[in-house]
Amino acid sequence: MRDAIEVRELAESELEPAWRLGRLAFGGPPDAPPSALKPAAGFTRWGAFDAAGTLLGKATDLHYGQWWGGRPVPSADIGGVAVLPEARGRGVARALLTGLLRGARERGAAVSALYPTVVAPYRAAGWEVCGVLRSVDLATAALPRERPTGSITVRPGAAGDLPEVRRRYDEYARRRCGLLTRRGGWYGEDWTANLLADADGLTVAEEDGRLVGYLVWQRGRGYGADSVLTVEDIVAETPAAARALVGVLSSWVSVAPTLRLPAPEFDAVTAWLPLATARDHSRQPWMHRPVDVVRAVAERGWPAHVRGAVEFGLTDPVAPWNTGAWRLDIADGRGSLTPAGDRRDPGLVLTPAGFGLLYCAAAGAATLLEAGLLRASAGADPTALDLLACGPRAQLLDYF
Repeated sequence: MRDAIEVRELAESELEPAWRLGRLAFGGPPDAPPSALKPAAGFTRWGAFDAAGTLLGKATDLHYGQWWGGRPVPSADIGGVAVLPEARGRGVARALLTGLLRGARERGAAVSALYPTVVAPYRAAGWEVCGVLRSVDLATAALPRERPTGSITVRPGAAGDLPEVRRRYDEYARRRCGLLTRRGGWYGEDWTANLLADADGLTVAEEDGRLVGYLVWQRGRGYGADSVLTVEDIVAETPAAARALVGVLSSWVSVAPTLRLPAPEFDAVTAWLPLATARDHSRQPWMHRPVDVVRAVAERGWPAHVRGAVEFGLTDPVAPWNTGAWRLDIADGRGSLTPAGDRRDPGLVLTPAGFGLLYCAAAGAATLLEAGLLRASAGADPTALDLLACGPRAQLLDYF
């Protein structure tokens, strides 16, 4: 029999041992930063304890939001999960994640994402890999050398540009699915507050005096063959803005032979980059699952041209409030999930991981059936559940 595990929010006096546990798991400096030892708004720190009060594990629920179809959806994005080496394999991680999900639902979260260092414990608790955060290296010499044309101009950004930079990111992200709102958690209320101090450069593109794109970059060190210019963030509203910003990047060819930048799903910038010659610099798989399936459906936007309904069952032992028979309705850009009655054997039954894969448009129902994440009774058409996957494929561009 497993020992009883208590999961609760960490008290201020427990933040220092929690930080030490995180340092043990992930490495880091010998001294904790002041922010790690004080309570703060925007996230909840959770701990798992044995009967003697020993801290066995810890995790942080980051109170972020994700853009889904033009609407911000409250999320429980998880970071810093660590378990004491001597306590691994005893169910600590599952208990910790179960308690975190319950608390996240109580505060209003609808969905959850995380970056796993190991997949198995999260998969067992209902998360599934739904995408990859990817950065690539490109030869700067391979970039097209474009100069701004027409009414497009580029210049160094300044403090007065930051409100428009925030708006430009919001417009970019709201047209996609899964991207962080960059509010809450460690972002606070203004993710650009320290942008000029933290980055080596901010370049903005303007058209007729209006900001239509921006580029945030780090210069790196040296100017030899191994010098790298790192792009932290790049957003363009138009093809002309994208060409102008890529032209600025190409101008570094003499002192930074390699360009390192994020590789999102297709957009105005990636359309202008020679990604066929890119080399992966890093690949970070991310996992997703519903916190509350009713909120996950109701709070996001859906494609306005899609109309349909499907009934299915869902079994979620970690978040039992999601378990039941449900009817999904989508129409006019809105969705709802309502109880479908007391049918004991719905024709289609999803796992939470299957729900997450469909919600993120990362897999179709036929694939879930093959993988065992969907059960279909004889005569039931599994592809009816592709209605849940009718939005654009989700992606993440921020690590946490």
